[in-house]
Amino acid sequence: MNIGEKLYELRKGKNLSQEEVAEKLNVTRQTVSKWETNQSSPDFDKILPICELFEISTEELITGKKTKEKNNENEEMKKDVKEEKENLTRDEIRIKSAEIVSTSVFLYILDIVILVLSIAWLELDPILVVSIFLILIAIATTRIIKHYMSIPKIQETKEEEEETELQKQINSIVYIISTIIYFLVSFGTYAWHISWIIFVIAALVCQVIKLFFMLNEKEDKEDE
Repeated sequence: MNIGEKLYELRKGKNLSQEEVAEKLNVTRQTVSKWETNQSSPDFDKILPICELFEISTEELITGKKTKEKNNENEEMKKDVKEEKENLTRDEIRIKSAEIVSTSVFLYILDIVILVLSIAWLELDPILVVSIFLILIAIATTRIIKHYMSIPKIQETKEEEEETELQKQINSIVYIISTIIYFLVSFGTYAWHISWIIFVIAALVCQVIKLFFMLNEKEDKEDE
């Protein structure tokens, strides 16, 4: 792109007429027209005023390329905006996840309390009680699954990856212990019809652990 075409684009970008440009640069309209049609080039003493008028560098006017500093500045601005949006999204996801997990944990606990009270104290129909129990478990579990399947995938930091890995290891230990307890209780009491509740309790413990990690992460961020 030659200087004439560049001047034409810059003038159109500023929504200026040739008369307005000529007035600001102390030249005639015909002079501006000749610049834009490459019939003549701006005098040396007009280069700086032109650059100031169109807010560009002399290198950009002459070569048509933006300066390296300006490009770097634009890249930094874009990077900052991207990071700000990502951090906002991370915070929103953490808050929503903590809300979902905490309310689901409450439902799990409420479910177990209802089961114990209904069978042991109120002596209600076991089929009805188990049906209500399974419905509440399904609601709590569905909320968790739906949430974690719908949230966008965000690149985890190194610290977050380490916490996630630690959480997985703890969950594995909880389920291994729960399985051992399940078989011991089941073979020892032959209460196979009710001992499966041990796995529900294990799931509850895992959710409490997840909630603990979320709250701990939030406290660390606030301290920073």
